[in-house]
Amino acid sequence: MFLPITMEEVQRRKWNKLDIIFVTGDAYIDHPSFGVALLGRLLESKGYKVGIIAQPVSVEDIKRLGRPNLFFGVTSGSVDSMVANYTASKKKRKSDDYTPGGINNRRPDRAVIQYVNMIKQAFKDVPIVVGGIEASLRRFAHYDWWSDKVRKSILVDSKADILVYGMGEHAVLEIAKRIETGKNLDGILGTVIWKSELDKLDESFEIVEIPPFEEVSQSKDAYNEMYKKIIHLTDPMKKIKIVQKQDTRYVIQYPPSMPLSSKELDELYLLPYERRVHPFYENLGRVKAIETVRFSITAVRGCFGNCSFCAITHHQGTHVTFRSEESILEEVKILTKMPDFRGTIVDVGGPTANMYGYTCTIREKNGQCLKSCMFPKVCKSIGREDSAIKFINLLQKIKSLPKVNHVFVGSGIRHDLILYSTDAQYIIENLVDYTSGQLKLAPEHAHPNVLKLMHKPSIELFLEFKKRFEEASRRKGQEKYVIGYFIVGHPGEGEKENLYLMEFVKKHLGYIPQQVQIFTPTPGTLSTTMYYTQKDPFTGEKIFVIKDEKTREKFKQRIIFQRRD
Repeated sequence: MFLPITMEEVQRRKWNKLDIIFVTGDAYIDHPSFGVALLGRLLESKGYKVGIIAQPVSVEDIKRLGRPNLFFGVTSGSVDSMVANYTASKKKRKSDDYTPGGINNRRPDRAVIQYVNMIKQAFKDVPIVVGGIEASLRRFAHYDWWSDKVRKSILVDSKADILVYGMGEHAVLEIAKRIETGKNLDGILGTVIWKSELDKLDESFEIVEIPPFEEVSQSKDAYNEMYKKIIHLTDPMKKIKIVQKQDTRYVIQYPPSMPLSSKELDELYLLPYERRVHPFYENLGRVKAIETVRFSITAVRGCFGNCSFCAITHHQGTHVTFRSEESILEEVKILTKMPDFRGTIVDVGGPTANMYGYTCTIREKNGQCLKSCMFPKVCKSIGREDSAIKFINLLQKIKSLPKVNHVFVGSGIRHDLILYSTDAQYIIENLVDYTSGQLKLAPEHAHPNVLKLMHKPSIELFLEFKKRFEEASRRKGQEKYVIGYFIVGHPGEGEKENLYLMEFVKKHLGYIPQQVQIFTPTPGTLSTTMYYTQKDPFTGEKIFVIKDEKTREKFKQRIIFQRRD
C-alpha cells in the first residue's frame, strides 16, 4: 500500500488526520532511492501517519490532505530545482525525468522557498521543516550562480522553522518526537535553526562564528574564510556548533547526525516499499526516473573521494557506511519476486560503489582529516587489505541467487582505489563480469592543473585502468570497454587546458565522447567557491576562471567533435 496522497486514501486506512505531510518537487515514487519515500516509510514504521503532496502548483494543492498534527516536510525533490530547470548555459530545460510525461512544467524555480510560501498561505501556524539537496547545500550564505550573487541561508529566505541537512533519518525522527511532546527544536544534530539572539543558546557544543553574511557578500576573501571553516568543522565527530549572523538574525548549525549504522541501514532498506510510481502519477505519463533504479540496490552511503565539484561531500558526507550482505541479499530476493523482474540487477552501489567495505579508524574516531582521503593519492589509513574485495564478494553472492541471471555495476567507481589495492588485478578481472558492456568512469579532465583543482587522480591512472580492464575483457572473450566522463569550463581551464583535453581524447580514446558536461557552479562545493572567488580558499592561489557561457559551450563542442577552432 502506498503512502496516501489524497483524503480518500487517508480514509481508506481509517485515519482521521495525518501527523506529517511531505511536500516534494518529484512525482511520488515509492522506492528507497527517493528521499521522501525513505523518510515516509521510516516514520510510518515508528507509528506516525504520513502523507505526500507531490509537485503542487497552487495553495489548493497544499490543502489537499488537510492540516497535519505535527509538521510539513518540504524538499525540492531528488534534484536541486535550479539544476533541474536550467542547463549549464542557463537555458530552460524542456524535460524532467521526475515528472509524469517527462515535461519540465511542474517544479518551480527555488522550489523549497515556493513550497514554504504556499504552506504559510494555507496553514499559518504549522511547523515547517525543510531538507533535501536544495536546502542542505544552501544552509549558510552561499554564492548563487543563477542570480550571480551571494544569497542568505535558505532557512532565512524561506522563513521555515528548521532545516535538516545531510541524510535526515535521525533528525526527522527527533523533530517528530519533540513536536509531539511539546519540546523546542534546539540542539538537534543534523539541523540548522535561526534565532534573533545568542544569549540563550545551550552550551553542549563548542561555538564557532564564521564571517557574517554582510561581510561574505562583499569580500571574496571573507567568503573563502567562511568556506574553509564550514568544510573543516562540519563533522559528526567534532561536536562544533557553527553560527553565522545574517542581518539581525543568527543562523545556527548543530553538528551533523551520526551516520546510520549498518543495522539501521539494513532495516531502512527492507521497509515495505511498493517500488513503483504511485498509480495516480503513473496514469499521467511515464516517469523516467524509476526505470534506472527499479531493480537497483543501494549498498553504500557517503563518499570519501572529496571531489571539488561534488555535492555528496556536503550532503551524504565523507563517512562511508554500508549494509550487511544478509540485508542486501534479502532485498535482491524481494526484487526477484516482482512480476516484471527479468533476471537482471541493474546496479549495486551508491555514490561510489567500490567503497563498500572500506573503513577508516582515524575518521571514525576524530572525524575527517584536513587532508583528502584520496588526493593527491589514496591514504594508507583507508581500509584493510580485504576491504577491496568485499564488493566483488558481494556481487558474486548476489549472482548466485535463484532467478538472478545478471548483476551489473551502474554506479560510479573509483579506479584509483582499485589500483591502490594489492588485489587490483583480481578485482579488475571480476569487474568485467559485472559490466553490462561499457564501464563508465569519470576522469573528468586530462590536464594535470585542472585535475589538481578538481581533486582528481592523474589521467595516467585512468589509462592504466582502462588498459588492464579491456585486456581482461579480451582474455575472457568479451567486448567490454571503459567510457570516460569529462567536465569542461571548470576553474583552472582555459584554451590551453581545453586543447590538451581534446588532444588526449583524440589520441587515447578512439571514440567520440558523448558524456561531456559543462561545469555548473552549485552552492556549497569547493569548485563553486573557486569559481566565485577565483582563488583556492586553502592556498590563496589565484585561479583562472572562464565565466563566458559561449566560451564554455565552445569548449564542450570541441571535445565532442575533437576539432580545433
